[in-house]
Amino acid sequence: MTLVYALDHQHAASPEDLTALVGGKAANLGVMARDLGLPVPPGFVITTEACRRLLAGDWPGELEDELREAVARVEERVGRRFGDPADPLLVSVRSGAPVSMPGMMDTILDIGVTSATARGLAAVAGDPPDDPWLQLRHAIEAVFRSWNSDRARAYRAREAISDDMGTAVTVQAMVFGNRDARSATGVLFTRNPATGEPTPYGDVVFGAQGEDVVAGSHATEPIAVLDERMPEVAAELGDHARRLEHHFADLCDIEFTIESGRLWLLQVRVGKRTPEAALRIAVDMAEDPAFPLTRDAAVRRVGALLEAPMRTVRRRAASPRPLLVGLPASPGIASGPIATSPEAAEKLADQGRPGILVREETSPDDVPGMARAAGIVTARGGIASHAAVVARGWGIPAVVGADGLRILGDWIDASGTRLSAGDTITIDGGTGEVFRGVVETDDEPIAAARTLRAWAAELGIDLGSGTSSPADPSGVDLVAPLDAGSGTSDPDACVRAIGIKGLATAEALAAAVRGEPADIPAAVSDLVDRGLVAVSGGAYRLTSAGTQRLGELVAAERTTIGADVAEVILDEFLAFDRALKEVVTAWQVRPITGSAEPVLNDHTDPEYDASVLARLDRLARDADAWLASVEQRSPRLGGYRARLAAAAHAAANGDTRYIASPRVDSFHGAWFELHEDLILLVGRTREEEVAAGRA
Repeated sequence: MTLVYALDHQHAASPEDLTALVGGKAANLGVMARDLGLPVPPGFVITTEACRRLLAGDWPGELEDELREAVARVEERVGRRFGDPADPLLVSVRSGAPVSMPGMMDTILDIGVTSATARGLAAVAGDPPDDPWLQLRHAIEAVFRSWNSDRARAYRAREAISDDMGTAVTVQAMVFGNRDARSATGVLFTRNPATGEPTPYGDVVFGAQGEDVVAGSHATEPIAVLDERMPEVAAELGDHARRLEHHFADLCDIEFTIESGRLWLLQVRVGKRTPEAALRIAVDMAEDPAFPLTRDAAVRRVGALLEAPMRTVRRRAASPRPLLVGLPASPGIASGPIATSPEAAEKLADQGRPGILVREETSPDDVPGMARAAGIVTARGGIASHAAVVARGWGIPAVVGADGLRILGDWIDASGTRLSAGDTITIDGGTGEVFRGVVETDDEPIAAARTLRAWAAELGIDLGSGTSSPADPSGVDLVAPLDAGSGTSDPDACVRAIGIKGLATAEALAAAVRGEPADIPAAVSDLVDRGLVAVSGGAYRLTSAGTQRLGELVAAERTTIGADVAEVILDEFLAFDRALKEVVTAWQVRPITGSAEPVLNDHTDPEYDASVLARLDRLARDADAWLASVEQRSPRLGGYRARLAAAAHAAANGDTRYIASPRVDSFHGAWFELHEDLILLVGRTREEEVAAGRA
């Protein structure tokens, strides 16, 4: 089986199978180079199968010959020789998984050049090489192995990405944004990914390489500066951006380098955007007669966002004077205690009071803390920096490039105001402002949501039914749901649910306590008045007093049922946990005939999907029987039965979002919360469970 393909290779595979084989980066480079004729540095891709084989054992034997043939083709196109001491071909080695994982894996540049490069590579590979071919091999291995780095694993856990798919590796001829005064590098979004506004949005840095933009280590300038300094290049970039946006019929995130006045496109992908931006982009593109997106397609694209009322949070007019002003990287308003390290952010989240992670800049190593923060602030970096991209993708409010911010150990200097770790601040990711204390907010409907709901009604699209595959055709007797509306909006139940979730919308909270959505505002309003719950970004979170109340509830329950019984229940749960993980993985990837490795499940094989649904049904039945016994020992924990049964029933009857989608009260989501609940009940943290190999 071929392990290396030229970027412009004409594949016969479907788009889904191609992405699974060569990763999203190489698949999109192929679109630009092969289909659209855009300026892409020559190169090749090493497949995800090579990654899986290498991680499972050793370097595949046939890969060496394929690599040398691929490098020879690149040498011929650029007119340089790899390893030539006079005028060498230099290459970059980058990861490219089937799903976007921005900055989570390694990138190695300038392979084949200097002793300095060799020293850097030696540090990564643990072996000092002068041989450029050995450098290339070590670089490829290092990028493949970064698939299993702590930060990559943490990101996949946060995004529910399977650990089994592996990453591809893209090798390209280097182009240099730091060659001379007419060189630069940057990132362009075809529309504003924070608001959806239809204007180009991005960063450019002159005399720098691409990693300098993403890392946030260099001061960036707005993309509009290109119009002034290099108008011809700016016009060419704008034309390419329009072609790509029309090809993908979506917001595009484009990385580019300008080498001595010549434009090169290094990557394109459908850009991460906030929910508010997603709605506006869908409406604007569908209303543009020249754009290839129908109203039907627009509604179905963002249908999951429309299941609940979409509102955005705005500051009230009489806000205090801000401490800092930076770039509005990811909209939304969040308040919380300052955390100056990712570890501190995780600790605050464990205590039920998510904090604001304040850093000079973020890196992939900060991902575990970023994933659990209520908001993010950085002193450096632009709107295409790591902090900005990850925050937008996760819907976390963020302010980047805040002038006047200094982080000094466990305290910060905000333009002359000294604040300590643990002090409360509020950030407005829509304006870039940072305030001391808690700022009052109001929420208001998003206009684009009303438009899309009206289109759905006109087109007869049921926003509650999803667009997944039909009911299980195998005739399996699927588990029926229990009464999902028999719960209560009891304030203490709400405190527990919010504490388990960290942040919860009214709709998510209603599902968790098995109450009616209409009853939630009154119950939570009382908790807000009592100082136990605060509103953050349109969702509810516990205050420090609320966290204390949660601790009291847990301690009382532990005493009632007995600490030893709680441990037994958790141990029993773990017997089912691995089976669920296997089912979710089977839904995400599937085996294909003639290959020992799975591919992303494109849901074109109804028999395979039916078999996974049957496995979920069996697991749901077993879990239901177990929870019936748990209910005898802890009636409250038995309440998870209804949520899990309802989710399994919905999935089996065609709405397969209910397997694992975070947009609904899915089986995986309810199961994850049950796990968190049990860990809390025994008095441990998830991090301790992971360290012990139990999570």
